[in-house]
Amino acid sequence: MPLNDDDLKARLTALTRDLVIIPSTESRPSERERCFEFLHNHIDSIPGVKIDYYDVNEHRSMVVRPEGIEVPAILLCGHLDVIEHPQPNCYHSEIRDGRIYGPGTGDMKGQIAILVELHRALNVRHPGLSLGLALTSDEEQGGSDGVRYLCDEIGLRCEIVIIPDGGSLSEITVEEKGVVHLQVAFYGQEAHGARPWLGDNALEKMMQKLMQLKDHFAKFWPTEPIDEQKNHWFPTCSITICGTENTTANRIPDQASAVMDIRFPPPHSTESILSELAEILGPEGILQPKMMIAEPTHLAPDPLFCELTKAFTNSVKLVRASGGSDSRFFRKYGIPVNLSRPLVGNLHALDEWIDIDSMVTYYRICEAYIERKLHLSDEF
Repeated sequence: MPLNDDDLKARLTALTRDLVIIPSTESRPSERERCFEFLHNHIDSIPGVKIDYYDVNEHRSMVVRPEGIEVPAILLCGHLDVIEHPQPNCYHSEIRDGRIYGPGTGDMKGQIAILVELHRALNVRHPGLSLGLALTSDEEQGGSDGVRYLCDEIGLRCEIVIIPDGGSLSEITVEEKGVVHLQVAFYGQEAHGARPWLGDNALEKMMQKLMQLKDHFAKFWPTEPIDEQKNHWFPTCSITICGTENTTANRIPDQASAVMDIRFPPPHSTESILSELAEILGPEGILQPKMMIAEPTHLAPDPLFCELTKAFTNSVKLVRASGGSDSRFFRKYGIPVNLSRPLVGNLHALDEWIDIDSMVTYYRICEAYIERKLHLSDEF
């Protein structure tokens, strides 16, 4: 028997808060493992499913499939890793104004709670259901050891995947920008700070080139204020890390490096972006091995999912996303992706939040979609 909305709300809230207090960050592999163990306890009692684990570079993935079904019709997919905050004791939550506040609530511990509860409830209600669940722990690092590994190396497949890691409650993502994360290094000649003519300041050389890079990408910006729904569909470049190994105030540095986060829509490609970078940074800018690279992605959401979203929210909008997700790894194999989520805010901040009522609504959208898609119900 399905839970009523009040009971479902209580269950999702409790599970989310239990997940938030586990600091499953990149620097804490043991906590990520503890998070998997916690979720395992919610799943292993489901009859007729098997749980497989895959470990790559200390990044674990959990794949849950019905016994005898290697390619489920629908796959629920999410990541349990959260970003690192410098405050060590910040991983806790509070409920305020109908929201759960705390690091990782909206990206994406709240959605993990929905996926796990949805998977459990539907399998209990419909034994043998062709529904899978994949949880990874490296999405914030680019997903190479998680969904990429599952798709490329293990051969994980499904007919369609639901990833609640983008869009909004009534906004379904249809396109994501491409991504290039990489580091550039500059080298020079060290010297005493009082005699700069004897040296070649690597940090100053890099700063000049980075300003040229900033000016280049500024050409793409519209003249009017940026609206996420209207005019953000252009290339951007953010310098996210910048520094030198030098630690002495009166020494000219002979080395400097910077990390760039570049996002771009079609017709730009990774090849064209890397070519532009090489031209602007010049031969002295040594591009390091790419940390992350992805082409722009079209997600091809199911029209039925769009229809049901409108039925439950009275609205549906197909949107383009500046950010990326693990969707691109599934799209490489032609697997359509339904990408939306509950109402969330302040992502990657200490006061990150997820709206509790919208968690219930999103759950009901997915529940109705799965039952309709698998011909278990004609109602919603």
